[in-house]
Amino acid sequence: MARIVLTAALIVSLSILVGCQADSGKSQIVPAQIRSAPIVEMSVASETDIVEQLTTNRRAYHQSLELLVEHYLKTGDNMKLEWAKKELAALASMPQYNYIIEAGPVGADLRPTTSIPEADYMYWEATQLEKKARRLVVVVDDDVLRLALNKYNELIKKHPSSDKIDDAAFKAAGIYEHFKDYTISLLYYQRSYQWDPKTIYPARYKAAYILDKHLHRRAEALKLYQEALERDAKFGEWREFAEERIRELTKSEQD
Repeated sequence: MARIVLTAALIVSLSILVGCQADSGKSQIVPAQIRSAPIVEMSVASETDIVEQLTTNRRAYHQSLELLVEHYLKTGDNMKLEWAKKELAALASMPQYNYIIEAGPVGADLRPTTSIPEADYMYWEATQLEKKARRLVVVVDDDVLRLALNKYNELIKKHPSSDKIDDAAFKAAGIYEHFKDYTISLLYYQRSYQWDPKTIYPARYKAAYILDKHLHRRAEALKLYQEALERDAKFGEWREFAEERIRELTKSEQD
């Protein structure tokens, strides 16, 4: 008798659990063909125009989902509330890229000639964020590091004549290198010594190293190592490494 009662209780419990399962919402997922349909004709727009439109659309999309969550909370529509929350969570976890690389469009001919208090403060803010991100030896806070990177880029964009742009470019290059975005990192190291040919940083050595070890553009790396030895003799810690790589790369070319 006890066994029958227990079995009946289990059946009832399972029935309740099955009945309480949330609707999957799979039938309501928008088909890919509709999702990809163009809304605005932008065939003649520039990259900047398209990226600005993308940024606006991202914000509007996020805000709309947040409004839906609030609406379904108020109306008690739990099924649609779960759908909206799931879509919002997916949006938050999706990588969103900055497609405009700040040191690219501004070119190589800037000169850091002017002391600008606002730029100096922005540079200080960026360095403080970078220190905060790297305060633990083993673990780096990548999100805070990105905030520092954004601040360096904001400085370059807003104050292109500031005497801090070459410093900001070198610091930004190091962050890009941390994220293994080597092509962008190379560009920023190059901008650092292009903007200030007498830079206090080992930017030529660092650019040559990335060309050599990460991008495998060895012929370019060899020339830049040689240029660095001629122009940046003060960086003794890099000289020995560069001299060794020049010997190895020259031998490789001869073989």
